[in-house]
Amino acid sequence: MPAPAPRQPLPTTLVTGRRAAERERAIAALIDGPDTLVLIEGLADPTSPLADTAALAAPPVIVRIAPGCLCCAGNLVLRVTLNRLLRRPPARLFISLADATHVGQLRAFLSAPPYDSLLSLCDDITA
Repeated sequence: MPAPAPRQPLPTTLVTGRRAAERERAIAALIDGPDTLVLIEGLADPTSPLADTAALAAPPVIVRIAPGCLCCAGNLVLRVTLNRLLRRPPARLFISLADATHVGQLRAFLSAPPYDSLLSLCDDITA
């Protein structure tokens, strides 16, 4: 039996900004195909631009994790969530962060094993 083909790293974009609606609006504008995963730090907002997925041509899969710094207090939650979601990797991943204070540390975390071979970090977006 031939070995499975190596997986291409998943294009991943970190989106920061204080207002959830602005971050989600920026993400909604970038969704250009099916199989997009949006990992959002924070609680659900029924008025979110991503809440009405029928308005998007290719609605994303939205996963929310509890608010908190994803490189500090939320590191374990992020690690478990990513490991679970990457079992069936989407075509694209957006990670929405409420605060850009530790985005450098988060990028370093996502650039280290095992994520260095699974994710391809794109330029960050500030909304």
